[in-house]
Amino acid sequence: MSPVTTINTASHPAAPSEALVLDEKALHYAATQDLDEGAVTPAYGPHRDAIVKLLNDALATELVCVLRYKRHHFTADGLESPAIAAEFLVHANEESAHADKIAQRIVQLGGEPDFSPSSLQERSHADYDESSDLKAMVRANLVAERIAVEAYRQMITLIGDKDPTTRRMLEGILADEEEHADELKDWLQR
Repeated sequence: MSPVTTINTASHPAAPSEALVLDEKALHYAATQDLDEGAVTPAYGPHRDAIVKLLNDALATELVCVLRYKRHHFTADGLESPAIAAEFLVHANEESAHADKIAQRIVQLGGEPDFSPSSLQERSHADYDESSDLKAMVRANLVAERIAVEAYRQMITLIGDKDPTTRRMLEGILADEEEHADELKDWLQR
């Protein structure tokens, strides 16, 4: 028989003071209320509408970025333009995938994704750009990516633990935006 060790929680500040136990009644209640809400349980509380608004603005930003990158892809001209234009197209496609993820999450939260062309630019954090100079295009896209990086960082902080699923999605998109910014910085320094 092995000796039993007793831990005095008063002398060990890292020891938990209360057990981590789920509230079974609360689980059942949350699961049976408002079934038409799908995955959205009462725990989303008052933050859901604000999160949907943040996501719709992020959706507008991604869509404006797709349009800007597509324009630059098709109008890039100069010695290095084929390689840079190809990179613009890759980024446009990745921004489009971000927009799709964001729109899907908005729907999961019970909201409606706003694809209205008439308000895209005013809701977007980043600008559309009509530069014709290759270096100006790269710079405009780098500025837009840096805006996206900062916007996603702020959204992640604001959402915190209010919606872990949205936060994780935004963290993944943020990683892509940081990669885009690094790639554009490299092109700008050539």
